[in-house]
Amino acid sequence: MDEQSQLLEAATDFAHYPGSHSDHSATQFLNRFPLPLIINALQTQFDVPGLESTLVQCLQRLFKTKLGASLIPQYMPFVQVGLQADSQAVRSLACKTVTCLLKNLDNSHTVAAHLIKEFNIYSLLLDCLINGNEDVAAAAINAIKKLASFPEGMDIVFPSTKGGDTDLGIIASQCSSLV
Repeated sequence: MDEQSQLLEAATDFAHYPGSHSDHSATQFLNRFPLPLIINALQTQFDVPGLESTLVQCLQRLFKTKLGASLIPQYMPFVQVGLQADSQAVRSLACKTVTCLLKNLDNSHTVAAHLIKEFNIYSLLLDCLINGNEDVAAAAINAIKKLASFPEGMDIVFPSTKGGDTDLGIIASQCSSLV
């Protein structure tokens, strides 16, 4: 069996495992299939039926583990790319990954805020909220709400200087009513 088939099979098993994954099971999975290999497959293997949805589900489960969440800061460039992806499933995954990052930094809100600013994540989340499908928008709003739940994040969501492409007042004034 080739590596791609092995990855698809293992990712399917990981994604559909009943219950939560432990850090031990996440470590075993990542020892067999390192995160760069999974991300590369997600970015390049468009022609393999079911691979994208399986890898998205697998990564969602992986990032919910303490180990998986601890890896997110090292892979912020990929989160950034994911937030801009053409695939709505990948954009949703990237939004959920930001939420996992914010939930699992052990109250290191300064680090989270720094990463969000450094990689321009907030404006990309806003773009996902405005231009994404229903799942992407819901995932983006969850990430934004989590970001706004601590003081350093609140400064990003509601900056003291008004104006700019992330000013919620300006964004709201440009949106049409859905009444």
